[in-house]
Amino acid sequence: MIKDNQRVFNRLLVLIDAAVTAVALILSYFIKFYVFQHGPGVGVLPWIEYAKLLIYIVPAYLFLYNSCGVYTPKRTSKSQTEFFAILQANTVGLAALIIVLYMVVREINFSRSVMGLFYFSNNFLLILVRVFLRKSLRSIRKKGYNLKHILLVGYSRASEEYIDRILENPQWGYVVCGILDNHIPAGTLYKGVKVIGSIGNLEIILPENKLDEIAITLPLRDYDYLEEIVAICEKSGVHTKFIPDYNSVIPTKPYTEDLLGLPVINIRYVPLTNTGNGLVKRWMDIIGALFGIVITSPIMLVCAILIKLTSPGPIIFKQERVGLHNKPFYMYKFRSMRLQTAGEEKKGWTVRDDPRVTGIGKFIRKTSIDELPQLFNILKGDMSLVGPRPERPQFVEKFKEEIPRYMVKHQVRPGLTGWAQVNGLRGDTSIRKRIEYDIYYIENWTLGFDIKIIFMTFFTGFVNKNAY
Repeated sequence: MIKDNQRVFNRLLVLIDAAVTAVALILSYFIKFYVFQHGPGVGVLPWIEYAKLLIYIVPAYLFLYNSCGVYTPKRTSKSQTEFFAILQANTVGLAALIIVLYMVVREINFSRSVMGLFYFSNNFLLILVRVFLRKSLRSIRKKGYNLKHILLVGYSRASEEYIDRILENPQWGYVVCGILDNHIPAGTLYKGVKVIGSIGNLEIILPENKLDEIAITLPLRDYDYLEEIVAICEKSGVHTKFIPDYNSVIPTKPYTEDLLGLPVINIRYVPLTNTGNGLVKRWMDIIGALFGIVITSPIMLVCAILIKLTSPGPIIFKQERVGLHNKPFYMYKFRSMRLQTAGEEKKGWTVRDDPRVTGIGKFIRKTSIDELPQLFNILKGDMSLVGPRPERPQFVEKFKEEIPRYMVKHQVRPGLTGWAQVNGLRGDTSIRKRIEYDIYYIENWTLGFDIKIIFMTFFTGFVNKNAY
């Protein structure tokens, strides 16, 4: 039933997109010649000629929307992902339209302004439709309609994390009906979801056909049953998905290989180990660091003078940190604390109202001005513009024993800013949470991701309530 509803919804969405694309082109014509001008002048093609283009434009654009993932299921996808897919498809579509119209068939009488307006109006209207649909679906699901009923097979860390995400996102419209497990007693509750029996009950439950999905969340010890459970689920025709209990080992987006038909999953995929990716990132670091030094040099000069005038001691503070491939380096910062002995300096984290911090130090730490000398670390190659923040050797020794996968962060250069920092994880915040964000960045690196983090730093990263 759910599958049928999804097909109907997708077909309806395709029809809506076709209508919106057609309206956007005709609307652009009228905006150009009736809003910005007093009607089409002599030699201007009538709107019906533009309408004839829709015979080619609409099918081509629907193909692009499908290719860019606009029609993938929306329950768990982020709205930003869908909006980006629309922008991507329309950008490719506009480029193709310009090439074909003006360079191949040489129809130069079609207004370029209309085509530009078409691009913006089509994006705006399609995104507006998506926003309306998402809000409508959320409202419908809150009233108990359009829900998906799911049964979990196996009680494990994976099942708990899956339930956590479903409860945190009620707009998805998922309802977990219960859990089957051979080791946990029936009646056991996890956040309101009950263990309702053993895995053997699956063959009794499935024929009732009241489920929309089965999620296999077996603990590692029960993987012997996996093949049998999959066979039972597929025989029933209920959509089945597998949520592995080894997500702490395998990355979110596993790097797979096909070895003559044998699937091979790499435990860790680090895009920056690719020589080309590494060179691109290094060039961006050099250019970005030079640009940053030039732009911030007046701020650094004023900061240096204030530090010298208000507190005895050096202007620049050097501290040993652990970087790429576990190699130590000295990271530069503007000195924000009074002079300390080596023992005092290793005291630990800076906390709120730390007596070691000077008056000017409070300001430059709060605004991250104290980090600006690290632009020179970037030029030297010790650091990158974006990456996991480096820690002192004593903390690295401590955390690598306490936090799984902590040392993965040293497979890339540490950064001046990072994915964890722009998400508020600075100063006295959870190290475990920071590592989750760092590993996500390492495994999902792209140049675009770096640029996004740099932009986010300007809006969220410089001033932070957790920076003391």
